[in-house]
Amino acid sequence: MQAVVLAAGKGTRLRPLTDEKPKGMVEIDGKPILSHCFEQLVELGAEEFVVVVGYEKEKIIEHYGDAFKGVPITYTHQREQKGLAHALLSVREHVDDDFMLMLGDNIFNANLKDVVRRQREDRADAAFLVEEVPWEEASRYGVTDTNDYGEITEVIEKPDEPPTNLVMTGFYTFTPAIFPACELVQPSNRGEYEISEAIDLLIRSGRTIDAIKLEGWRIDVGYPEDRDEAESRLQEAREIEAE
Repeated sequence: MQAVVLAAGKGTRLRPLTDEKPKGMVEIDGKPILSHCFEQLVELGAEEFVVVVGYEKEKIIEHYGDAFKGVPITYTHQREQKGLAHALLSVREHVDDDFMLMLGDNIFNANLKDVVRRQREDRADAAFLVEEVPWEEASRYGVTDTNDYGEITEVIEKPDEPPTNLVMTGFYTFTPAIFPACELVQPSNRGEYEISEAIDLLIRSGRTIDAIKLEGWRIDVGYPEDRDEAESRLQEAREIEAE
């Protein structure tokens, strides 16, 4: 299975850490965030990386070259950062089957294998991790609603009044059906092409999208304090494994 990694963002909220490097090259626990992503995707069986780059892209390309641990890397360029659905369209010509999608600014210690396993069952057109967050925080995310079978029935991007506190995280699996859905997405109030809108279009067209509840933890590295928390948690996890 191919693995798409989105790593084009400027990381403005992470400054000064991103003054001279892209967000994915910010080091956590001794190595860039992207290396953490790549390592997990290799463990999940990634056969090729398709990496979307943009801001300071040369530093990513120079660091990783054309392969990571023997897995070939193809780079695509998102010239303007207009949202995740916009970024995903840049890889369309390089992806021809089911694939994993990971946001290149997330650190996971979670049940990613469950998502990949569900996709390989050929029952769903997409699957992704969802996480329960405090109700007061839900409006910051793409919020999901599910039925009794664990299938997602609705996705709403940053709603003022969230119907649930179950939110999307940064790891997904898709069939190529996501690409025409991305093409139909209209800009949101933020002026971005949201992945949540593309997923909702799939649902409305009758596709099956499965929600896998997160077991473990993940950190969206958006601010310097998130980087510090991720580093602390990774060190704790390593200490536990060593016991």
